[in-house]
Order: sequence, then C-alpha cells, then structure tokens
Amino acid sequence: MPDAAGQAYAAQAPAPLGQFVPVEGSVPTTPHLAPTPPSPLSVPPEYFTPEPEAAGDGSDVPAQQTADADQDPAAVPAGGLPEQAEAAPDTRQGADSAPDATPDAGQQPAATVPAPRDGDRPTAGPAGAAPAPVDAVEDGSPFPSAPATTDPDEPMHAPHPAGPTDPAHQSGQQPAPAVLIEDGPEDLTDLTDLTAPAAPADADGGPEPLPLTTDTVDPAVPADAAAATDANATDVNAPADTTDAPDVPGKPVVPGAADAAAASATDAAAPDTAEAEAETETEAEDAASVANAAVAAGALREAGEEPAANTPEQAAQAEQAAAQAEQAAQAEPPAPDSLAADPDEAEPLPADGSVEPLADGSVEPPAPGYADAEREAVLRVMRERRDIRNGFRGDPIPHEVLLRVLEAAHTAPSVGHSQPWDFVVIKSAETRRTMHELAQRQREAYAKSLPKGRAKQFKELKIEAILDTPVNIVVTADPTRGGRHTLGRHTQPQMAPYSSALAVENLWLAARAEGLGVGWVSFFDEREMVRALGLPEHLEVVAYLCVGYVDEFPEEPELMQAGWSKRRPLSWVVHEETYGRRALPGEDPHDLLAETVSNIRPLDAKALGEAWERQKRMTKPAGALGMLEIISAQLSGLSRMCPPPIPEPAAVAIFAGDHGVHAQGVTSWPQEVTGQMVANFLGGGAVCNAFANQVGAEVCVIDVGVAGELPATPGLLPRKIRPGTADMTTGPALTREEVKAAIEVGIETARDLVAAGNKALLTGEMGIANTTASAALISVYTDTDPVEVTGRGTGINDEMHARKVEVVRRALDLHQPDPADPVGVLAAIGGLEHAAMVGLLLGGASLRTPVILDGVSAGAAALVARAIAPEVLAACIAGHRSAEPGHVAALNKLGLRPLVDLDLRLGEGTGALLALPVVQSAARAMHEVATFDSAGVTEK
Repeated sequence: MPDAAGQAYAAQAPAPLGQFVPVEGSVPTTPHLAPTPPSPLSVPPEYFTPEPEAAGDGSDVPAQQTADADQDPAAVPAGGLPEQAEAAPDTRQGADSAPDATPDAGQQPAATVPAPRDGDRPTAGPAGAAPAPVDAVEDGSPFPSAPATTDPDEPMHAPHPAGPTDPAHQSGQQPAPAVLIEDGPEDLTDLTDLTAPAAPADADGGPEPLPLTTDTVDPAVPADAAAATDANATDVNAPADTTDAPDVPGKPVVPGAADAAAASATDAAAPDTAEAEAETETEAEDAASVANAAVAAGALREAGEEPAANTPEQAAQAEQAAAQAEQAAQAEPPAPDSLAADPDEAEPLPADGSVEPLADGSVEPPAPGYADAEREAVLRVMRERRDIRNGFRGDPIPHEVLLRVLEAAHTAPSVGHSQPWDFVVIKSAETRRTMHELAQRQREAYAKSLPKGRAKQFKELKIEAILDTPVNIVVTADPTRGGRHTLGRHTQPQMAPYSSALAVENLWLAARAEGLGVGWVSFFDEREMVRALGLPEHLEVVAYLCVGYVDEFPEEPELMQAGWSKRRPLSWVVHEETYGRRALPGEDPHDLLAETVSNIRPLDAKALGEAWERQKRMTKPAGALGMLEIISAQLSGLSRMCPPPIPEPAAVAIFAGDHGVHAQGVTSWPQEVTGQMVANFLGGGAVCNAFANQVGAEVCVIDVGVAGELPATPGLLPRKIRPGTADMTTGPALTREEVKAAIEVGIETARDLVAAGNKALLTGEMGIANTTASAALISVYTDTDPVEVTGRGTGINDEMHARKVEVVRRALDLHQPDPADPVGVLAAIGGLEHAAMVGLLLGGASLRTPVILDGVSAGAAALVARAIAPEVLAACIAGHRSAEPGHVAALNKLGLRPLVDLDLRLGEGTGALLALPVVQSAARAMHEVATFDSAGVTEK
C-alpha cells in the first residue's frame, strides 16, 4: 500500500471498534464477513507494492480512493461485494438505462454501481487512470476502522480505479472494475442470522455515501439458493425485488444469507494451501478477541471471488462452485466458524452491524448471569431466610440433605482461601441438654443487665431451640489455619471468624432451600462452650446453630413480630463514594435533613377522632383525666391507630458537648466536668441513671462535641463533630457544615433507637455552659430580651448571672441572627448538643415516634426544630417545666404544656424520665379502661 495512504489514515483519530466509520462514496455490506478461507488475490504492481515493515504502522488500512465530482460511476465486482442485497430506492431511476456489464478478456465481470442521486458525491477516478493517493478517511464516513496492525504476510489488495460518476456517463459507458481491499481472514464472522436492514446513519455523520445496488437475497430463500443468487450478481437492470430495499446511507445493509459469500469466495484466485492453513490456525487463536471487531474491520473485503453470471451456464457453474465451497468448509472450517458455533463467543450482533465496545475497551461479552427464574430463586432464598426459634418438628434430617447443606457451607468465600471453619455436628440428646443449660444461664445473666422495659419484653422471647431440633451444628474458626502468612490476615487477623461467618450464611441459605429452619444461638460463654464440647483451645466458636424441619417460615423475622426491632430501609445504609453521601444506585444523592423533613406529617385525623370518641365512652366522666386525655389522643394521631401503642420500651439520648463561651466566666464549674459526667453516666452513677432504672428506660450517651477524649465504653456513641464550639462572643460558634453534621447525628440516633425497638425517645444533654447558648437561642425565637430568659444555670451568684446576661447580649449584637435561618442561628450561637437534639426531634417525628422533651436546652432545640419543620411539634411532649426562666418562655412559644413541674434545673433528661410513666399511663388507659357499653355501666 502506498506510504501516503497509511500515513493519511494513521493521522486521524482511531474509531472505536465495532462502529462503522463512513468513507465517501461507499456503503459497506455484511455478507463479505461470512466465514471464508484465506484467499490472497494477485494485484497488478501499479496498484500495490508490498512493504514487509508496514505491519505496525497502520498501512494495512483499506484505501478507498476518492475523486472529483465529474468522474464516472465505479463498477464493483460481485466477488468484492457478494451480497449487496438492499439498494437505495433512488437508484431505480438508473436501473433501466444502464447496460449490462461485459467482462474484458482478462478481467472478471462486475456488477455496476448506479449513478448517484443529485447531491451524491463521486468516489473514483477515470477508468484506467493510475490510483490517486489515499486521503485520510473523513469523520462520519461509512467504512469501519481497521485493526492497528496486521500480518505483513497477509495479502492486501488495492481497488481498481473506477469510472466517473457523472450522471451524463451513466448510459452507454462501460465501467471499469473496482476491487475492495481484503483486510485479512482473521476479521471474519458469521452474520447469517442478521437479516434486518441497518439503522439510518447518524444525522451528524459525514458526507452522504453512494448507495450500491446488487441483487437482493430474500431472507426466506434457502441457503443453497442464496448462494447461487450471490454468486450471480447482475447489473443495474436487476429484478424488481431490488427496488424494495430501503435507502440506508452510511450503514451496512445486512441481507441475511452470508453463507453464500463463503461459497462464492472458494473458487476465487486460488491461494497457497499451506499459507491458508497457517492463517486459519492464527484465526483460531485470535477468534475470541476479534469476533465483534470483525464487523468493524471486515467491511472491506477482497474482490477475487466468482464473477457474476448472466447466463444459465454461468449460473450452473456458480451452483457447482457453491457446493464445492461447502465441502471445503466442512473439511477445513476457518476460525470464525468456531466463533459462530459457540453462542458465548459469537453473540448475535445488532441489525445495523455495529458493536459497541465495553467500558473497559474490550469487545468480549461479559460473563452471563442467571436466567430470570434462577436469579429470582436465589434472591427468594435470601429474602425468606429466617432465624427460627418456634415451630420446629422432630423429623430426622436425611444424610444427603445434611450433606448438601454442609457442602454449601464449605464453598463459602474465605480470606486468602484459608477456609478456617470446622463444623461440629451434634445429635446426642445428652450433649444438647448440656448446651441448653449453658444457654439458660447466659439468658438469665443478660436479662438482669437490661432496662426494666427491655427485660420485660425479653422475658417473652424464646431465644433457642436446642432441645427442639434433631441436629445442632457448631461452626468454629481456626485463626492459625493457613499459617503465619495467610493472605489477607496480615493487618486484619479477625478475618478468620469473618470468613467462618460467611460459611454460616451459606449454610443458612442452603438449609432454607431444603426446607430446614435454622436458629443461631449466641447466649454462650465461648470458653465455657469450648470446654464443654471438648474443642481445641485455639478454636473460636462463631455460631451455634439449631437445625430442623419447621411447620412454616414466618413472613417476617420473629424479632420483628415481637416488636423487638424493626428493619432499617436500604436508603439509610447506602452511601455513594463517601460516608454520609446517601444515594441508591441510579438516584441522585439526597440530603438527610431534607429527606427527614419531607417525611414529617401531621397527626392522623381519623385516629385522632377515634381517640376522642373512645375517651367519651370510657367509664369516667368526660375530661376527667385532664392532660392524659390530650396525650392519649396525640399518641393515637401520631401512631395512626386507636388505642395507641404503649410507649415502652423507651430510651433517653444524652448528647454531650462543650462550649467555647465557657471562657467568658458564665459558670463556676470547670469545663472538664462535661467529660467527667459522661463517664459517670456510663458508669450508672448519675441522677439520670437512677431515674432511668426506676422507669425502665435505656440510657444512651452520645459524644457530639466533648472537648476531651473519651475512652471507648459500652453505651457511648462516639459521634464527635469537633471538640467543643468556639466562643460565640468573638465569632460564630460553629460552621454551617458542622451544624448540619450535628443535626444528622441526632437524626441517625433517632433512627438507631427506633430501629432497635424503642417506642419513645427522651431528650437529654450534658455540657458545661450550655444554658448560656440556650438562653441566646430562646431570646432569638421568642423575641425576648436576654435578661428575661437567662437563668442561673448551675447555681451562679448575682455577679456571675449579670455577666452571663451581658455575654448573651453581646453575642446577639455581634451576629444579629435571623430566626428564618435556623441553621444560621445554630451556627452563630448554638451548641453541638442543641443541634443534635434538633435532629433527634426531627428524626423522631419523621418516624412517628413520640419525643418527650426535658428542660431548657431541649426547649431551645424545639424552637429551632419548629423553625425547620413546624409539624415536628406533633411528636413533642413537654416532660417538665424547668426552673430556668427561658424554659417557660420557650414552652409558651411552642404551645406545650409540661407534665411535671418540680422546679428541676438539672438537665440530663431527668425531667423527661419522670414524665415517661405519665405518658405510658395515658396510653395504657386507652387499652385497659372499659367503655360504658362493655362494662354495663349506665351513662348519665
């Protein structure tokens, strides 16, 4: 190939594999992509000069010559485009006038190309002229890109120069033959099944190509007839069926009888047999990687195929050639046949002949997934897996069933393929009785550790079925298995039990598929179990499983049915790129605060009305329970049911944080007391602990901004946004981002506690100097002078109180906070615990869970929360009225009536804890008090 052609083509940007790149004046077709033995064609020297060193420089790219607009129409041999089956309707106007193509003495006859329509661009130089240098292929041209390199030993063929395409020369002009280039036999593929015409070219493609016209092969015609038809391409005086082909410029026409190309190509110029066999072996090695690329690179084929037959004798010869080609193909099938025979290697291609490359640039199809029914079966067994405690049967488990379950467990993934698990199968009644006794002792110890409300709930649960099941399986983890250098455990030695847990999951799913229930028992002292079972001391017990047939698999997990916990939505736990950027696949990231606010709704009117009606029918005078009747109606409207659920169990969330304003001398307590009191809460020695034990509530402490570092302790949630706020008298206490982060901590705390089964939330806080920030917030939202809402907090004297009032006033004068911007208000003068309590209120309201407010700091947070979402008050109950003057102002502004008024000013959630039994009593009355009708009591 001339150097100019290779350089010009290499200069352009390479087209993606599998996409046709249009070239002026030609429409590629797909029949030449049919499996064909390698057939090198002898080309006169004036068209091609071989250059062995051109293998890697792109010189193998087919060169389609271009010319001026006054050139004669090109004639294309039938062998070069054997199945140009569907021609443009516009070409019919020249079909009646063009003469039959008559082959010269030493040249093969060719089917001619009709004159272009008005505006079509010519493609070739005058007949007999020397080939012009090949221009770079224009963007949008219909030829595909060729592979970057090719074997220098492969034959390459330059096209014969074509005649002019001027319509004036259409009639009576003898067109010269033209030949398309053979890229190489490795780019072949079987497109026999592709019968649909190609899609139209893109609107922004290159110049409109010249449509070619040959005989149309009816897709319904048998393969033999199709072969004969393709081997006998006629001139433009074609049968009428060619006029039915649509005009599809710029894309390949796919006629669908590609096997005929193999037949017609067999009798072309005979190649060297040894060379053909060697090239066929090369094709077989590269077949998998070029199956789809063949469509892109194979649009340019060699033209040394059987000439068109316009006589019965020639037609008979073509049929004989087709039969010989079939025999040859069966005796020595080329590599593309194997691709077509393997459905995994040769997937059906799009009708337009294009193949989109994968994201990683490869053309291999991805590994297939399961069929719909199989996939649904896999997902179903995951959805319907249950932790079973009740309903086991005594039916024995067949050995083959148990073996399948254990095999599934043994195929689990493991870090470094260490397979650290062992399975101890226990059937002995004596051993199971021993294990049952161990579990009972641990159950009793756990029950004593629970808050009263939880302990009562736990007492009603069945936690194990050791004696009820015929088989128990102990799953262990051996942390030494695999040796010291086990892959993946160098920095994470806990991967051994993690891997064994995956084996448990496999076992569980396989058991569900077999109709076996499984219950995981974790009420064991591990070392005690190891000794009781006689296990090696170095083993870790991962799971004790009770396995057996069951009466039924419940629709919901048993713990959900018992109200012990709730299922967390998927949207809560999926993060995009970074933690906290929540987004499900295919969705935009959503703001946690905005999502929470959007889920807050007013009280349910129907349930509210039912509650008021029931209050009237209860065996008591109307209104006799005072505030309890209001609370019970509120609980009904919030839960959307009457009578409402009793708010038990409950949890108090104590948010702890320090304040930079402490430096202004607003309290006599040192700042480190905040961290010390947090430790006291966790140790169970604070007032809030005593009250929580009394009413049966759980104490949950959240470090959202303690200045000092707190050690990891059970019951402490480390959620520190920053170590205390800045001094609000010298600048903003927080940034807006920190405020939002603290609000999200509160929302997530509400979600966690409610998902754990709590039916009421209580606010609590701890932070030296937080009443100063509370007074500032209340002053903003009640439009009250700081002196009226600033209290004595921890018992300060008059001098310090006056300083505290002045500090609040200075902060407000500095920031001039806008009540319409609640996040901005918190950033200017708020505390981290205030922002977190705002989130707790919003989160509880969005989950339709009652939130009992504590003292002045909770009141300040409620004012901010109402500014964000006014309907949040539907979930709020004022637990008590603090001695702080600001709290009274806040409650009045909120319109909330406190349940307890004992001049408390401690915080920690103490007032809310005292109010909890009152709220529970209001709901219990709705459940247990009879109506006049049911009790047979006469109404007045």
